[in-house]
Amino acid sequence: MTNTAAPAPPRPTDPREEPPPPPTRAHRHAWLLLLLGTGTMLLAVGGRWDIAAAAWIFPVLLLRFTRLSRAWSGALWIWLAHLAAAVFWLQESAIGFSAVVLAGALALSALQTLPFLADRLLADRLRPAPAALVFPAGVAAAEFLITLLSPFGTAYGSLAVTQHADLPLLQVVPVTGPWGVGFLIGWVASTVNRVRDRRDRRDRPAWRGGLVCTAVLLGVLLAGGARLAFFPPQGTTVRIAGVSPSRTVTERLHATLARFADGPGGIAAAPATAVRPAMAAVENDLLDATRREAAAGAKIVVWPEEAVRAQEPDAPAAIDAARAEARRSRVYLEIGVRVYSTTAPAYGRDEALLIDPRGTVLRTYQKAHPIPGSERFTPGDGQVPVVRTPYGRLANVICYDADFPALMRTRADIMLVPAHDWQEYGGAHTGKAALAAVEGGYSLVRQDEEGVTAAYDHEGRVLAATDYFTTERQTTVAYVPVRGVTTVYDRVGDTFAWLCLAALAALTATALVRPRRPAAR
Repeated sequence: MTNTAAPAPPRPTDPREEPPPPPTRAHRHAWLLLLLGTGTMLLAVGGRWDIAAAAWIFPVLLLRFTRLSRAWSGALWIWLAHLAAAVFWLQESAIGFSAVVLAGALALSALQTLPFLADRLLADRLRPAPAALVFPAGVAAAEFLITLLSPFGTAYGSLAVTQHADLPLLQVVPVTGPWGVGFLIGWVASTVNRVRDRRDRRDRPAWRGGLVCTAVLLGVLLAGGARLAFFPPQGTTVRIAGVSPSRTVTERLHATLARFADGPGGIAAAPATAVRPAMAAVENDLLDATRREAAAGAKIVVWPEEAVRAQEPDAPAAIDAARAEARRSRVYLEIGVRVYSTTAPAYGRDEALLIDPRGTVLRTYQKAHPIPGSERFTPGDGQVPVVRTPYGRLANVICYDADFPALMRTRADIMLVPAHDWQEYGGAHTGKAALAAVEGGYSLVRQDEEGVTAAYDHEGRVLAATDYFTTERQTTVAYVPVRGVTTVYDRVGDTFAWLCLAALAALTATALVRPRRPAAR
């Protein structure tokens, strides 16, 4: 007997159980997007070969790749792309590989991958408007966590540092901190991909979101341009001279110290007659340069980091000589001192002293952030000293300290930054210091031996700049405003970054309780 019963109706399909869409032409081009995005990212890592536009382009390409890929396999490729960028940055900056540096590159790359993974997992579970904010909030949050949890600060992993020459855009950081620039770049990438996913002109929400993003970005640029045009720094300036020792005496000192294979410990234990003449020649050169610049009208003179190098028993005499010169020349003198001690494991300290025109040491600051895997000394407490002078409130940090926004959030008028870099990284590192000046609302003078020295006002304008490797004797003279401003970022701190973290958490919670929408891709 034949069964004539009607077949059972098909069971409704759960969208979460839908098979992946068949490969399309766009899917086949996903690998090209990955290749182009990775190559473009190499030019936006905070190195000497940065191109500002590349920082806006690579997130668009890589985000497109992840949206065309499976979530976890796509995230793996994005992690490898960021790892390649980290290795490229190490190579172009001539930073040596070490276990600490390699571990940091692996961890940072994983953290930078999270915004892409979050967008891939959450966007299809959210309404279009909040979905567009997942990626930018993730970018800002990841950059903030890098500076909060890692020993690398903004030296690597911050998109804002790639934009240090874009002064109108830079005027957003006094409000949001550097995280605002990363948010805007991420928002543009998310919006471009959203419009690309929904090319139908009748899809008004996508185009409306694109118009909102464009309007906000144009508003930021116009407001920043207006600030530069109509509210430049006003009032009195002070002549500040930055001096480095001549290359001749510097190279002689390096050759002398290189003979001691044990590094700082070996230098500290060396016979005084083996190292003292070369150290004294550098200090005498700096004292002569200070006297010359004071006679030319400088009221503040800045020496670079580790300008004075001395074995511990000789350090007081070296500092006394600088005090005598400040008193003789009637200047405020900022000196960097590297003291070599036989006490392990630090074998000394890296510090900066501010001496007033009477020869009094007003403050002694010890470097708070040794370069991971490179420097060995006991770090300071991170309390940035501020001294009131006739030329405003003077503060200082040392070199790598300026890569930590929380440390640089200091009420000052002029920030002095003795620094010591190397040829491949000096220019990029000094360029990043412009962000600190704009965030903090103060002028900043970064005197960099074996790098690029620059002075900035509180809106990021370059007041003067010199390259150590283009002259026998590097001297930088700038007329620097003696009054800074109080910024929103100075008052509210990292509120914007915390809001991005909170928004990302809220979007994640919302997505978890919503079913996945069928992909429009």
